[in-house]
Amino acid sequence: MSPETVSIIALVVIFAIATVFPINMGALAFVAAFLVGTLSVGLSTEAILGSDEVAGGFPAELVLTLIGVTYLFAIAQNNGTVDLLVRGAVRLVGGHIAAMPWIMFAVTGLLTAIGALSPAAVAIIAPIALTFAARHQINPLLMGMMVIHGAQGGGFSPISVYGVTVNGIVDAEGLPDSSVAVFLGSLFFNLAIALVLFIVLGGRKLIGRKVAVAEQVDEHVGEEVLAGSGGGPAGHGHGPALAPRVGGGGDDTDAEHPDRPQPVTLEQILTLLGLVVVAVLALVFKLDIGFVAITVAVVLALLNPKRHKGAVSQISWSTILLIAGVLTYVFVLQQAGTIDSIGEAVTGLGAPLLIALLLCYIGGVVSAFASSTAIIGVAIALAVPFLQAGDIGSVGVVVALSVSSTIVDVSPFSTNGALVLANAQDVDRDRFYKQILGYATIVVVIGPFLAWLVFVVVPSWL
Repeated sequence: MSPETVSIIALVVIFAIATVFPINMGALAFVAAFLVGTLSVGLSTEAILGSDEVAGGFPAELVLTLIGVTYLFAIAQNNGTVDLLVRGAVRLVGGHIAAMPWIMFAVTGLLTAIGALSPAAVAIIAPIALTFAARHQINPLLMGMMVIHGAQGGGFSPISVYGVTVNGIVDAEGLPDSSVAVFLGSLFFNLAIALVLFIVLGGRKLIGRKVAVAEQVDEHVGEEVLAGSGGGPAGHGHGPALAPRVGGGGDDTDAEHPDRPQPVTLEQILTLLGLVVVAVLALVFKLDIGFVAITVAVVLALLNPKRHKGAVSQISWSTILLIAGVLTYVFVLQQAGTIDSIGEAVTGLGAPLLIALLLCYIGGVVSAFASSTAIIGVAIALAVPFLQAGDIGSVGVVVALSVSSTIVDVSPFSTNGALVLANAQDVDRDRFYKQILGYATIVVVIGPFLAWLVFVVVPSWL
């Protein structure tokens, strides 16, 4: 059996096992990289992982970036900076109920844009949003999906996990830079979906309704929130199980009374400044995001070592394992010639637009049941030979693949969808599950097509 065939079979087995069993896909990918790489492709372990003499497949720079960014966000969460952002956004609307779904969309997008993992941001905001929805008769499907689409809208900023992953692959493959296009494309695509949801799911009926600011929302975010409490299926594949929150901002008594003013601490101000510093140094001065983020995180940790002693355990190690394993296996696929073979086969179809559409659907359908981050890496890698041929604009295809592989995170089989289902209040859970599943089906069927149409077809006509 040829190395190409063996590597494809192993890839299918990886996705199948990770979908059926709660086993980290990255760990499976490392095993496959070791076995397929050494036994079938004939690579040494040094060639796979890299050494001083060999440029291997292990994404060391990306791993450092993920460690730094998630460590910094854990500290921001522990010292109450995240809660501060949420409180400020909630009070910004001054009691206008119709604005609340949009505020939740914006806050979740902001959290992912500054480095939070999508499931972490949803875990923090979904309970707040769905509590408000239950209190003020807002459609829970509307509120829950606004939170998820907000997370995906901000999820491709240049300093986010998705953004770093996609931009790293694009840069490594020598394709044109698409960082800004991917970020803005995902943001406006999810914003358009949110607008449709707001209109279809009763948002217009909320206009004009108002409540007292003191009654707006229960801002308490505790361990049960981060664990996705409340019943419902356990999501797997799209992200890690979230670590219990360590520390917390402010005392618990104040957190339980959202109408009580809570002072902004010096540590929170410094954390906000630290986030700005990371963005400026990484985006303007082109310094390595990983080193900058971990440096700022360590400085903040030194300000309150006792509170942040558990922050390291909140680094999303399972996501780091996932991404590192999958990208290492993608390297094995490249060395086996699988990527080139699939690229040639797809290119042989002779219809660039059709090829792009197929890749979008592959990313969307598989991602509905597996890891979005992993699928993005695989989908773009498979598209590289086709894009290098120059028959179609690579930036538009990268944007379409990125959007197609993440908008399906509304699925109740993903961590994001499961968190929304678990935290819904005053609903028939079975009925709500069917509503989420129905909406996810629509997104899986229509979403990749619309992404392909907007980012690939339309630009090719212009």
